[in-house]
Amino acid sequence: MALLPSKGVVISVPTLVLSVAAAATLLFFFLFTISSPSPPCSCPGPTKADSSIRTSERVSTSAEDIDWVKGLIEANGLHMQPNVLRKGINPRTRKQQLQDLLQYKGISHYEGEAASNHTALPCPGELLVEEHHSNYGEPWAGGRDIFEFLAEAARLTPNSKVLEIGCGTLRVGLHFIRYLDPEHYHCLERDELSLMAALRYELPSQGLLSKRPLIIRGEDMDFGKFGPDTTYELIYSSAVFLHMPDKLVWTGLERLAGRLKPIEGRIFVSHNTKFCSRLGGDECTKRLNSLGLEYRGKHVHDSLLFNHYEVWFEFRRFKA
Repeated sequence: MALLPSKGVVISVPTLVLSVAAAATLLFFFLFTISSPSPPCSCPGPTKADSSIRTSERVSTSAEDIDWVKGLIEANGLHMQPNVLRKGINPRTRKQQLQDLLQYKGISHYEGEAASNHTALPCPGELLVEEHHSNYGEPWAGGRDIFEFLAEAARLTPNSKVLEIGCGTLRVGLHFIRYLDPEHYHCLERDELSLMAALRYELPSQGLLSKRPLIIRGEDMDFGKFGPDTTYELIYSSAVFLHMPDKLVWTGLERLAGRLKPIEGRIFVSHNTKFCSRLGGDECTKRLNSLGLEYRGKHVHDSLLFNHYEVWFEFRRFKA
């Protein structure tokens, strides 16, 4: 049987059926290709970070941090120029605060029987008004800056042990104590007032009593109370050796050499090493070598919290 179109073209029924079937098959494959998921790609792509791998936390300020602060200052229309500080509620100088503390025995304006009430461990008024923050001739906040430099330079971890020679009122030490594991910060300090400020004000005010730092009073470079087998990843002295007699500095270095961990341990001394250079010639190198120490170089640290840079001298123990 044949169909007769108006143009006179004859198309058989079987041919028409086959054409429709072929068109349906092509349409099926086209739709299947669109709806099917793509085959897995063998090319490299982003991978999910392994949560079990912990990256070390950065200690010091980064360039991005500084740029961020600059941007925020500019965005707020702030200017680096002399400004008159605006006083808060009940403004008083340190001197006026201290006078009130002494007059009212540190417990506000109570009188009579209430005037005999005291806290568990009364704090001296001089500490409460933070007079000890002015004992160094440099900003108190600079302690954080020194900590950042030393922690990065010595590649410390919270498990490291640190010894400070002359920690004063913990301007720098507070930051090490907070960063390190409990009992891992040690200090030798000679000044009684500084130690009182550290123990009675700074540690409690910063919530660091639980860190149990070992702070020893002494002025003869005797480290026996820190334990006979204690070794350190970092031993540092900030603006202390330059005020000590050369002979005492060398006595200290001789006693410290055995307490510094070989190779990775570091000693840092700030400002200058005149105790060494005054020997003349190669005598300093020879004397250091006799102690198992070697000079590693000078670091000029550009500070974020001072208006000047600091100079640090690095030493290490090259043999056990």
